[in-house]
Amino acid sequence: MENCCNKKTKRSQDEKKLVINRLNRIGGQINGIIKMVNEDAYCNDVLIQLSAVENSIKSLSTHVLENHLYTCVARDLENGKFETIDELISLFKRFNK
Repeated sequence: MENCCNKKTKRSQDEKKLVINRLNRIGGQINGIIKMVNEDAYCNDVLIQLSAVENSIKSLSTHVLENHLYTCVARDLENGKFETIDELISLFKRFNK
């Protein structure tokens, strides 16, 4: 069975741009939180920003998962690679922790 680290996903330039832009935005949010902590911002304000980052990451994760289902998983199932179902089950367990 192939190790997930040996697999690759070919993404379109538009998809790469979308994901990278969202990751950069999340990085900016994190840098903002670092600045808030350095400037002794009120805990409540820091927590609100941390929650915003968490929501941004969850939203991006959902996007990547949806893309994975429509591309990689659909292709594997069409090619009879049903072990992909086990991979999906593992992913869902990880997401639901």
